Amino acid sequence: MFSRTLLCLALAGGAGAAVADTVWMKNGDRLTGRVVLLERGKLVIETRYGGDIQLKWSEVATLETDRQLLIRNGERDKSVGYWLRPAEQGQVTLVQGEQSRVEPLEAISQIIAPKPFVEDLRFKGNVDLGLNYKRGEADTDDYKVRVNTQASHGQWRHNAKGGYNRAYTNGQTVTNNWNAEYAIDRFIDDQWFWQNRLSYRRDTIEEVRRQRSIGTGPGYQFWDNELGAFSLATLLNHSTYEFDTGTSNSFQQVTLRWDYNRYLLGKSFELFSNGEVGKPLSNIADYTLAAAAGLRYKVTDWASLNMRAEKDVVSGAEGELDETSYHVGFGIGW
Repeated sequence: MFSRTLLCLALAGGAGAAVADTVWMKNGDRLTGRVVLLERGKLVIETRYGGDIQLKWSEVATLETDRQLLIRNGERDKSVGYWLRPAEQGQVTLVQGEQSRVEPLEAISQIIAPKPFVEDLRFKGNVDLGLNYKRGEADTDDYKVRVNTQASHGQWRHNAKGGYNRAYTNGQTVTNNWNAEYAIDRFIDDQWFWQNRLSYRRDTIEEVRRQRSIGTGPGYQFWDNELGAFSLATLLNHSTYEFDTGTSNSFQQVTLRWDYNRYLLGKSFELFSNGEVGKPLSNIADYTLAAAAGLRYKVTDWASLNMRAEKDVVSGAEGELDETSYHVGFGIGW
């Protein structure tokens, strides 16, 4: 009975692509939307009526999609693109060109929606807010805001970041800095790109009061899919540091930049890390480091709780900087 019902639905949809992805559950429920990801036994389907919905893969009867998805089973290390068509309960038909085969659902370990090289505008980002109030022998108020956004269109990718941090202890300002950064990537192929970047940091407390940098160089995108993204870029930078003594130094340096994020447990958690480590080509400093790492927990489709650690170092310079900060806060994503 189950297979005959699915056959009727498949014939009704015709031989072409379906209007939307469809998932049939073992209890008889049917969900329509967009299959986003299967990872570690959780199938994520994006719906208009309920946002992202997580389903137990063991409770799925079968499914079909209106586009190719990357499928990996336990025996293969490499994902392969297939159209999915319904089959008997506990199975799915994998279609590739003129060939098709029926595969048990339990044999499929991962499903990822591929991102095409040329596509319409994609826009994503997040804002993380952190507030910390401590009352005791030393009263402390700490405020942090971090913004990270990215827009991609075809072979171009725009990246913009910014942050502000201000803290008071017993009414005295002990931290006051902000930073902004813009980078544009031009993809040469699916993975190699060329990056140009501008960055600025202003601090009214530390010895290094201003940092300005402009850089260019090649980068490599290891992956960018529904599970996350990881890229490295090596840039040649021209940097200028201004110190609290009123002096300044300009120099060239080589930097290695990274940008990493990984979703876990059906995109409920996100691990992330980004930053750069640099080596000046003169004796002005031994090395520089600006890095951040943390974890986000998705509360709703747009809201999250986050934990973050940040490290800023300028070692061996006229005015050294070694600053570490932590915060727990609330975030908004899109």
